[in-house]
Amino acid sequence: MGASDPEVAPWARGGAAGMAGAGAGAGARGGAAAGVEARARDPPPAHRAHPRHPRPAAQPSARRMDGGSGGLGSGDNAPTTEALFVALGAGVTALSHPLLYVKLLIQVGHEPMPPTLGTNVLGRKVLYLPSFFTYAKYIVQVDGKIGLFRGLSPRLMSNALSTVTRGSMKKVFPPDEIEQVSNKDDMKTSLKKVVKESPGRVSPSQALVAPLEGQFQRQAAGGKSPPHVLFQTSYEMMMQCVSRMLAHPLHVISMRCMVQFVGREAKYSGVLSSIGKIFKEEGLLGFFVGLIPHLLGDVVFLWGCNLLAHFINAYLVDDSVSDTPGGLGNDQNPGSQFSQALAIRSYTKFVMGIAVSMLTYPFLLVGDLMAVNNCGLQAGLPPYSPVFKSWIHCWKYLSVQGQLFRGSSLLFRRVSSGSCFALE
Repeated sequence: MGASDPEVAPWARGGAAGMAGAGAGAGARGGAAAGVEARARDPPPAHRAHPRHPRPAAQPSARRMDGGSGGLGSGDNAPTTEALFVALGAGVTALSHPLLYVKLLIQVGHEPMPPTLGTNVLGRKVLYLPSFFTYAKYIVQVDGKIGLFRGLSPRLMSNALSTVTRGSMKKVFPPDEIEQVSNKDDMKTSLKKVVKESPGRVSPSQALVAPLEGQFQRQAAGGKSPPHVLFQTSYEMMMQCVSRMLAHPLHVISMRCMVQFVGREAKYSGVLSSIGKIFKEEGLLGFFVGLIPHLLGDVVFLWGCNLLAHFINAYLVDDSVSDTPGGLGNDQNPGSQFSQALAIRSYTKFVMGIAVSMLTYPFLLVGDLMAVNNCGLQAGLPPYSPVFKSWIHCWKYLSVQGQLFRGSSLLFRRVSSGSCFALE
């Protein structure tokens, strides 16, 4: 084998170093007298440590300080961090489950209590349906407090599977490496542009500084360049779609367990038994009913939220506005002119998320209705719902009825013009 073989090179290099050290030691012992005489004539070099002044102890390396060898950011604690996220997600899911439960019953059109007469802001008489709190009290009267958590187990499993899938995909496709590749591409493009537009008039140092200045301006204006925003959104879309597809069967089971409240059925009681019943009655496709509208809603939400936030941050937020009286920064604090703009940008994506989620709500509604439609439960059969041929048929039906946003509001629920209730 040659010395270049990775399995041989380490011990080969170690053996060569050992022989070289032995030869050097013998040479040093053989010339000890000459060395003493030379040191007596010449003063010690400045870079050598004096015997009376020993060198200071070596400082720990930066790699050990930043957690690269067993710190908090090491790979050994990755399973602990992932388990922590799963536990936190399970807690939030359990606390918010009654809200989702009531929302789903409203989505399928189950209204066990008649509306009440009230007045709106303009003083007109309107009919209001029971709010979330009134609906939750009714569920407690029928099933007890434990009834508010019907269908929680498959939902917890679905969210845990989604979290684990996202974490695994981040390990396989690290976002940091993608960001570094994107930044390198931006630097190359900027450098070529500077050299091409100003041939013979740009020094090498200016050509290197110009892309950095452009990158700083892009980060100050919108945080990321347009190509990076597109790439990052595509990355998030990939993770969301994969996690949604893997967790959707458990989502279907959870939806069906909850809507059993309408007809007081007990068809879907456990996760394993529900899997067997769905596979026996509907086949493999039964686990993925309603998946397409959910995927479309996720894709529209991600692209709409990220692109709108980037457009507002980059082109509509004025960087000249500052906290200083003159509206401009000063030499002692040059970043003050960006303080107010950065504060505005920090809330842009949050606000855009709320706005876009309202526009994509019909996708969520159609997906949930298709998950329980024609599955043998009363909530998915007439008179609550017709048997839909596809999710497009369901969308058109709700659009004609004016019910595409049914269940989007849980506090102030006005009766639509197409609904009829018998008032006692």
